[in-house]
Amino acid sequence: MKIELSSEWTPTQNEFDLFAQISGDDNPIHVDPEFSARTAFGRTVSHGMLIYAKLWGLLIAAHPEVSQKGQTMMFPNPCYTGEPVDLMISGECPGTLLVRAVRSADGAELLVGEAEVA
Repeated sequence: MKIELSSEWTPTQNEFDLFAQISGDDNPIHVDPEFSARTAFGRTVSHGMLIYAKLWGLLIAAHPEVSQKGQTMMFPNPCYTGEPVDLMISGECPGTLLVRAVRSADGAELLVGEAEVA
């Protein structure tokens, strides 16, 4: 079956904080605005796996029968709170799905990857 899905998501600091609690990844770059302000990013950035979780949630909402066999992904640019993100999934199931998240304002790629699905 051919899959083509897209959605927009605007991340919040609350989502970063909740994901940190759930995942155990409480790196200050994700949860401490004061610390993050002193880094090259200048503010908190999303966990990469939070972005992937949003993509996977989009897929499962439309196709709950899909199961994942594996994935590969890269995070070329940071994802910030309050900046809308375009989430996109395309490909074949079973097979390979291309997953992508880009900053809506400038098209910067935030996550680029593939998911092997059945």
